[in-house]
Amino acid sequence: MVEHGDVRVVHKGGSKINFREPALSIDSRFLLCTSGDCVKVFSTSTEECLHELQGHTDLVTGVLLRPSNHLQAYSCSLDGTVRLWDFTDGILIRTYVIGYPIYGIYASAKHEGVIFIITPMHTDTNSELFQLVALHLPQSGEQLVEARELSAVLSNVSSNPAATAFGREGQYIVSAKPLQLEVYFFKKQKSYSFYLKKDNQKGGKNTFTCITCHPTEDCIASGHEDGKIRLWRNFNHKKEYTYSTLHWHHSAVSSLRFTPEGTNLLSGGVESVLVQWRYNQESQRDFLPRLGGAITHISVSPDGALFCTSHSDNKITIIQSCVKVSAVIQGLVKGDSIRTDLMIDPRSKALVLNGKPGHLQFYSLQRDKLLFNLDIVQQEYIHESGLQQFEVVKAAFDAGGSWLATIEERKQKDAELELNLKLWAFDDQTQGFVLNTTISAPHEAQITALCFPHVSDGQTTMLVSTSRDGHFKAWQLAAPAHTEADEGPSWSCDFVGAYHSLVPECCCFSADSSLLAVSFQEVVTVWTPASWELLTTLSQPPGTIRDLCFGRLSCSKYLLAATTSKLLCCWNLLTCSLEWITSMDTSLLRADPLSENMAAFCFEAGSTDLFVFKPSEPRPLFSHKALCSGRVTHAVFAPREAMLESCDESSQWLNSSHLFFLSPSMDLLTFITKAEEDRLMASNKQLVVSDDVAMTPFHLLLGKHQKQQQENPQPESRLSVEPIPQPSSSSGINELLQMPAHVLPSASFLCSMFVQSLLISVKDPSASEQNKEKEEEMESEKEEEDSDGEMESRISRPEHMPSGGQDSVCAAPTLTKEEARKLRRLKKLDHSWMKGLLDK
Repeated sequence: MVEHGDVRVVHKGGSKINFREPALSIDSRFLLCTSGDCVKVFSTSTEECLHELQGHTDLVTGVLLRPSNHLQAYSCSLDGTVRLWDFTDGILIRTYVIGYPIYGIYASAKHEGVIFIITPMHTDTNSELFQLVALHLPQSGEQLVEARELSAVLSNVSSNPAATAFGREGQYIVSAKPLQLEVYFFKKQKSYSFYLKKDNQKGGKNTFTCITCHPTEDCIASGHEDGKIRLWRNFNHKKEYTYSTLHWHHSAVSSLRFTPEGTNLLSGGVESVLVQWRYNQESQRDFLPRLGGAITHISVSPDGALFCTSHSDNKITIIQSCVKVSAVIQGLVKGDSIRTDLMIDPRSKALVLNGKPGHLQFYSLQRDKLLFNLDIVQQEYIHESGLQQFEVVKAAFDAGGSWLATIEERKQKDAELELNLKLWAFDDQTQGFVLNTTISAPHEAQITALCFPHVSDGQTTMLVSTSRDGHFKAWQLAAPAHTEADEGPSWSCDFVGAYHSLVPECCCFSADSSLLAVSFQEVVTVWTPASWELLTTLSQPPGTIRDLCFGRLSCSKYLLAATTSKLLCCWNLLTCSLEWITSMDTSLLRADPLSENMAAFCFEAGSTDLFVFKPSEPRPLFSHKALCSGRVTHAVFAPREAMLESCDESSQWLNSSHLFFLSPSMDLLTFITKAEEDRLMASNKQLVVSDDVAMTPFHLLLGKHQKQQQENPQPESRLSVEPIPQPSSSSGINELLQMPAHVLPSASFLCSMFVQSLLISVKDPSASEQNKEKEEEMESEKEEEDSDGEMESRISRPEHMPSGGQDSVCAAPTLTKEEARKLRRLKKLDHSWMKGLLDK
């Protein structure tokens, strides 16, 4: 058995971006939000994720702009650290180690060098009591700093950051407990507490849910469970406080926020409506309805240009100050439970599962971004507790992604179960799914399974569904009897099967779609779809079959089943006998469509173990003990874009596909090999600025020319120039280029250095004079050659020349280069004036 040596379990996107209140940059260009163990930086205009600030080793519980530098941000985590980031460049500046889990972070411009954090009370061992402490940040140039100077401010506070807020430019801090409001004044170093009764006269609940403070006046706004908003004033004296009440929300107020000028108060709750109240004119208010899920947080940019709301469906909506939606950042929607299985769209390779109510979401695992939502129910969802509405409970794709089948159901208290089977066809023109057929009441009871045959040529014509009414049905795609010009093929019931009035639990097709296996409680029936003949039945020890799966490729002759009696069985379909059986509480069984590998998630001792194996081999290929706490019930194999070439035995099963699974805490996890991790690290290193000239206009004009000169060196006779020598080591240059902008020298200083580096200079003056003389000599030699050529072409020597003349020519002394150059200069002189004198 191969243990997990080079394979790690990692988060793969889909983290909650609505866990804490997001932060907007001072110019409203960037949005920062927590996302699992990292902080994501989004563009408010394009909705794209620009940076992932990674470094924390546990859940990030808060993000906050640094008051003294608007280009930096703090983040805190349960790993006991506070990190300072340059979020525009995605650079970690400093890490402060506190040593205690941190649940919230606050800062004020009035308290420079100090941040306020929420930590568990040290004397309490069960971590149910929390305290607000002031953390003095040490001034150090080191990247890792120990920060141990803590001073307590308030004790027994809520771990919810929305229950604590700074007031009036940091003069006081307010903390809300269930029925108590505590105000601490820093100048007086004194706190006042105000109490509310548990229930008011009308039966509403007075419990505090959130608070915020006016930026310039002494006013505290608090939200309550009964939907009311109270504005507290005159709380400087304990016995003279007053409050006024605003009421519009019918349920608990989840978030409150004042605008930077204090002219408006924003509120939100389960109604998914952003309410904008006029300060001191509370009768005037504006509404922005239908924002999606319930509002959980509200943020306002420091310049007041943008609002943003976080929603329960893992979404952040960016709203202009004129109360108009400008952008939506949607994360992976993970509700309380996932009714459908995890699926992979064969066309887009996107992960498909339940999204917002009545929808299926298509989520890109490569880009960690929601592609689109498909409205299945096609009815407006009403946010009201206790109201039963249609839900998508089952879904399945065919092998080519041309058809999608969905099951929606609704169960009223005093009514029968309502079921709808819908078939969706992929439209090549709109590149989306279009409703083709709706079948009301396809079965008389709840549907337990839904599957298409594995047809590779895309000609899907069959769908099988099983139900607790004791039947399984085969649905056939066929053209209508009376065809019209605008009508296409539709689906209808072709066969109804049953077995001894037993309830079918699951079904699946073989790899070549020639066999259909349907489990009826403790018995597996094998059918042929061509004639719907029952070929054989396979029985096993007592226990209802909860999962059924055929082998693939060379293992296609095997059929595996997981039972409720903690057994995993494997049958050989060629001999119709039990091949092997093992004791294993298998909660989920999945087959890799691109290999013979199968994954079995087994629950034991309160946690889930993973075994990857081939049905033909008794020894597992890979195992991972204690994968996560709880029972894993959703997993899927996703084909890779490019095959891995791993030779390690422990990771070969990941060469063709990824394995994704949802933990009981709704975290999307996957496996990564050491080779993949090394490749990602190498690609990240390539992003570091290199010593070469960047691809800029200067590179096109200068760098390309220098590269050609290096490849094709010129002759020595040419004038050689050299740039100013650069430092031998590039570490200083890299450090300068990667340094945040706010710590760089002045632009004028850097500009002069840059201009000097562009200038070219010769080695020394003497060398320049020698080069000039060489150049003149080359020109003179070229002119001499040209003149000699002209002389030879113009003057032809006589054929019969006396020998003495020839000897005299040969005996003539040779001229030096300097004499020849002077002679040529004399030849070029104008001697016409001499002819004039001779004529006279």
